[in-house]
Amino acid sequence: MNILLKSAKIVCPENKELHLKKRDILIKKGVIEKIGVSVETPASIKVIDKENLHVSLGWFDSSVSFGEPGLEERETIANGLYTAGKSGFTDIVLNPNTNPVPDTSSDVVFLKERGHGMATKIYPLGTLTKNANGVELAELFDMKNAGAVAFYDFKKQVSNPNLLKIALLYAQNFDGLVYSFPQDGNIKGNGVAHEGEMSTKLGLKGIPALSEELQIARDLFILEYTGGKMHIPTLSSAGSVKLIAEAKKKGLDITCSVAVHNLLFSDESLNEFDSHFKVSPPLRTKSDSKALIKGLKNGTIDFVTSDHIPMDIEHKRVEFDNAKSGSLGLESAFGGLNTIFDLEETISFLTKGRSRYQIEAPKIKEGSKACLTLFNPDKEYTFETKDILSTSKNSMFLGSTLKGKVYGIINNDQSTL
Repeated sequence: MNILLKSAKIVCPENKELHLKKRDILIKKGVIEKIGVSVETPASIKVIDKENLHVSLGWFDSSVSFGEPGLEERETIANGLYTAGKSGFTDIVLNPNTNPVPDTSSDVVFLKERGHGMATKIYPLGTLTKNANGVELAELFDMKNAGAVAFYDFKKQVSNPNLLKIALLYAQNFDGLVYSFPQDGNIKGNGVAHEGEMSTKLGLKGIPALSEELQIARDLFILEYTGGKMHIPTLSSAGSVKLIAEAKKKGLDITCSVAVHNLLFSDESLNEFDSHFKVSPPLRTKSDSKALIKGLKNGTIDFVTSDHIPMDIEHKRVEFDNAKSGSLGLESAFGGLNTIFDLEETISFLTKGRSRYQIEAPKIKEGSKACLTLFNPDKEYTFETKDILSTSKNSMFLGSTLKGKVYGIINNDQSTL
């Protein structure tokens, strides 16, 4: 693959010599051959000269679901990776949100093979327990050797504290990363929305922030006792941010993330009982969103994620109480973040996180493999169904005004331009 990017403004704070400079970038056979003010166009090479062209390191997403195997009607791996690439993501961590779940090394190998040769690279998660049932640890060591980057019973709490303790102790033998979803199911009960003024007004069963914060507090106590590495995905409350900040001051090896939609939307969006806004953890108050934004800016929250969850229409076009949780997020992640942060912050958030999963960070320099995202940061538009590339169409961003259009990626000697 040979491409010349013309007059691309480079957004890369890590490279002070090139940051915010306009340069031509010549890529041959997937490697950056030359970066210059004006690079002569070789014969028989594809020239990319787009409106307001910007380029950054390839973007990374730590929480993406598709469906294959077993739930292909929601999303196949092939179309999911194509969607990720067109949305600007060169690397994604794939959730164990399938049927059956990946709880053996052969399952992990299957997922990696299905993503082989695509522009967007896939890094699978294995389940923490067999069948994700929370009873017995899965084959963690074997899955790590097969390519699993961490272990997670998707959107399920680790109910048994002793099981979490054993997992953290055992995973230290091979530098494994253990996930714990922040939600106490006993307190959540049958709740479907944040417990507060809006849930009371709408007559919806509530999920108090306590359900998240109590689970996190317990997990952090266990982590302090055992040592090891833990990741808490998709925080949603101000209290959770404070708990994580305190844990980091103690020196615990803890990271966490936040979903884009929890930064942009609040429980006030539930006013029309639109099931697109039913997610887990739930949308909480505007003050919670402000605390999450602050936590992301000051580094308490380590990285942001789309928390992309395709869901077939049969599970969304039902009463709010009966709808399944989840919203698409890949296609709207950049445009959403870019409405609340400046461009440098947005790109920083979208390129952070690889090191936690022992994924090599890309570089923009001559001789490095090209791992780039191309975009126009200033394009404002209304997000519509036509902007959705996923098989499923369950996006809470429909009708929202977003800022920033992605052109595609160059990665793995492939391109989605």
